[in-house]
Amino acid sequence: MTLKARLTLVAAGVVAVVVGLASVTTYFVMRHELYSQVDTELQHHAESPHVAIPNFSEFSGDYVAFVAPDGSETGDNIRVDRPIVEVASGRRAHGFFRNTLAYLAGKPIVLRERVRLYEPGIAVVVARNIDYIDHDLDRLRFILILVSLGGVLIAAAAGAIVSGATLAPVRRLTEAAELIAETGEPSERVPEGKRDELARLGASFNTMLASLEESLETQRRFVADASHELRTPLTSLQTNIDVLRGDIALEPDQRQRLLADLHRESQEMRALIGGLLELARGGAPAAKEEFQLDELVEGAVDRARTRFPAVAWRAEGLEPTIVDGYRDRMERAVWNMLENAGKWSVEGGSVEISLSGGELRVRDHGPGFADEDRPLVFDRFYRSAAARAMPGAGLGLAIVREVAEAHGGSVEAENADGGGAVVSLSLNGAAHPGSVENS
Repeated sequence: MTLKARLTLVAAGVVAVVVGLASVTTYFVMRHELYSQVDTELQHHAESPHVAIPNFSEFSGDYVAFVAPDGSETGDNIRVDRPIVEVASGRRAHGFFRNTLAYLAGKPIVLRERVRLYEPGIAVVVARNIDYIDHDLDRLRFILILVSLGGVLIAAAAGAIVSGATLAPVRRLTEAAELIAETGEPSERVPEGKRDELARLGASFNTMLASLEESLETQRRFVADASHELRTPLTSLQTNIDVLRGDIALEPDQRQRLLADLHRESQEMRALIGGLLELARGGAPAAKEEFQLDELVEGAVDRARTRFPAVAWRAEGLEPTIVDGYRDRMERAVWNMLENAGKWSVEGGSVEISLSGGELRVRDHGPGFADEDRPLVFDRFYRSAAARAMPGAGLGLAIVREVAEAHGGSVEAENADGGGAVVSLSLNGAAHPGSVENS
């Protein structure tokens, strides 16, 4: 059953219950009022049973009889039974009202009787034909049934209309989702409409679609860029391998140069594939651990001194810092920051590294960032015009940003006073001062 049908049935059911209760209440209230009116008039007549009936229109049509304790009666012909005799004999002092069945000219009629003690040893019975009450109640029941059925039908129709209008945004969401599932393109959007819960759902759905579209576009760009970046070293590798396998005689020094190129290109390929895997991994690993960031930085600086021996590496003021995060990824990010600074440092230059307040800063004395390059240095595969002559694929600082965001932190690149560049990695709440062995 569809949601629209369920809502329609619920609306009809609720109205049916409400109208049914109202109808039943109305019926019994009217019945009570009609009987109360008759009982009041019968009570007045029973208190003055000898009143000349033709002179009192309110008592016209009433039947009056007096009953003795032995069951004999005088007056109108009324059937005498035990309850009436009990009233006449004094055993039932308060009297009663009741309905009885009588026959008039061979036809059954319903009488409403008031039986009370008139005087000691005499009970008075005043009765009135109340067939008209049953007739009126029958008409009332018929009218109430019609009203109830009409109310239910109107409620069902209104429920169908309201549920259709209410569920229209949901239907549009469903159609959009089905279209996206069919085409694989999350470019579809749904109208957000007014400011209500369904409009908020539509807005959230559009936001989700926008994020999905952006994610897919990023994935496509990543695949395209990765394919492009991998094609160049693969082509160079293939060319050098073809030369080595060819029939052309090579001098020993030529062969050595080709082998050196193959080694260098294979190292670049390895670094590129490692970077691609790091970026493709996207989300952080499931398990975190506490590690000493200052010790990790010291190890990376020692490695940088070996990799760039012509650069002076100064790691001063490394504050003992504990990070609750992913050690392997953080080690890769720190190395990328140092490697970037080393590549841009001239021979005899220096790089300063500091760690304080959960922020790692690496400052070099190279040319710094060009104004047009600085907003893009953390983008994947971005390489400035000056960097294209250097080895690399433009993934180093992009990985730094990915790692920082995986730890809830951020990165920033700026030009330093006096020349050079500063790259900062801030870990915010993921880092705090201290040592793991003392915590």
